Amino acid sequence: MTRPRLRARAGRVALSSEIPLAVMRRPAAGAAADVPDHFLCPISLDMMRDPVTAPTGITYDRDSVEGWLERGGATCPVTSRPLRLEELVPNHATRRMIQEWCVANRALGVERVPTPRVPVSAADACEHFAAVSAAAKRGDGPACRQMVARARALGKESERNRRCFASAGAARALASAFSHLAAFYQAEARTLEDILAALVVFFPLDEESRRCIASPASLDAVVSILSHGEHVARVSAAVVVREIASSCDNQCLQAMSKANGLYEALVKLVAKPISPQATKAALVTAYYLVTNTEHAAARLVDLGMVGLLVELLADADKGTTEKALAVLDSVLITDKGRDKAYAHALAVPALVKKTMHVSDMATEFAVSALWRLCKNSPEDGGRCKAEALQVGAFQKLLLLLQLGCEGITKERASELLKLLNGSRDSAECIETADFKGLKRPFT
Repeated sequence: MTRPRLRARAGRVALSSEIPLAVMRRPAAGAAADVPDHFLCPISLDMMRDPVTAPTGITYDRDSVEGWLERGGATCPVTSRPLRLEELVPNHATRRMIQEWCVANRALGVERVPTPRVPVSAADACEHFAAVSAAAKRGDGPACRQMVARARALGKESERNRRCFASAGAARALASAFSHLAAFYQAEARTLEDILAALVVFFPLDEESRRCIASPASLDAVVSILSHGEHVARVSAAVVVREIASSCDNQCLQAMSKANGLYEALVKLVAKPISPQATKAALVTAYYLVTNTEHAAARLVDLGMVGLLVELLADADKGTTEKALAVLDSVLITDKGRDKAYAHALAVPALVKKTMHVSDMATEFAVSALWRLCKNSPEDGGRCKAEALQVGAFQKLLLLLQLGCEGITKERASELLKLLNGSRDSAECIETADFKGLKRPFT
């Protein structure tokens, strides 16, 4: 189904976004619904779905005018008089007229605009989460779960509701509730799962929220959900853990690195994927743990992460490939990590293939990982260089430098070329053909 062409009048205020409001079924050939001028939002030039009136007397579609105010507008777009969000009043009369017009034009394929739900007010949001906190503190899991589910549903219903709840401290209240109930995981598992699912809706997390979830008892509950929860709950737990890790809050990262079973849960999400979102979240978390805490790389290597990452690169999408390469490059800092990569027949071919094949970020990590393998171990590194030459690494690196790269990638690509050139057979010394078409041959 496609939208009908709504005829906008001249002289309206046209801003950025377009809001789809009416839907076509199968209009007769050449037929078009001529929308009355006063049904069109002065901002979007589309028929209004949820008309609200400003004190200036101008009626707008709610999403359009709230978006205008959010982007920094402090005045009525038509009259330029001061305007605040709380001054907008639902225009039920205009909304009913629009609905009646839609019904009258059904033959032209216009569907009736549904009656909008009443948005959450700031006072209602504060009251709701105060009740959530109170229920959690007295250990009333069922009541807490019911209110959390309602908050999540309302937050997903509209961006306005989500922002309203977030401003009322939703993340902080949910993290606190999780912390209070985490000690009763066996009895409150479903409630805790629902809290994590709701928490995802109200990102980002502030420092207090992150540290509530990163407390030892809370982390134990998160890891249990990550490992044994329902499918949706495991995805939510993975996303929450990623959010905390990517904040680079050292206190949280240290606590996570000591959490029982977290590394195993992350590796499990890579070895047995439950969704692309969860896999990516696990990789991001692993990356921040490896780059910010001691012993994380060794733990992941011992759990078989190197082999899993190499195999994941075979058919991963762009985002997953970039994250997998980032983690692989990070764990190759360790001797154990490089030994595992040397032992894997596809490690070097995979890194060479992903160079200049996915994105600049992927190329950066692939070159860095290949550099670590070729540089660090004389014996295994020599075998690695021979493999890299066989699968065309030399030519790719030449091209990469000729096309242009910067910083550490340029340095490592140049050093790699020197290492690979030193390993070339005397009969395969650099010939003119190697530089065919290159304006700046490597020296």
